[in-house]
Amino acid sequence: MATVRSAHTVWQGDLPTGSGQVTLDSSGLGSYDVTWKARAEQAEGKTSPEELIAAAHSACFSMAFSHALGQEGKTPDEVQTSADVTFQPGEGITGIHLTLVAKVPGLNEEDFQRIAEGAKIGCPVSAALTGTTITLEARLAS
Repeated sequence: MATVRSAHTVWQGDLPTGSGQVTLDSSGLGSYDVTWKARAEQAEGKTSPEELIAAAHSACFSMAFSHALGQEGKTPDEVQTSADVTFQPGEGITGIHLTLVAKVPGLNEEDFQRIAEGAKIGCPVSAALTGTTITLEARLAS
């Protein structure tokens, strides 16, 4: 069964000096201020489309990795994923770097790396973002 998740943004003013608010409609978790300055310079307490993409990608990858482990009969004690989305004004998103640190009892390094790479490819957000380079640094915690 397909699900639909929704958010909306209200923007006022021009790009350089205007501002907006993105609201997470499906979850009702809140509204967040967005500005061009927060996107292209310093966040200063506001978010950006790239930060929201990073949040979505880190969550999706963690879930895809956990699922891939389960298919191999492994259960992680902990999966920590960070996503760094690089935005270059005038060019757009130029890359996404995922960093994974996971504690998985009974998993060797070779299998860990194979599963992590497979999760990177199998993650639905990764698939949606195929227009940019996605890199992965994966470390098996002891």
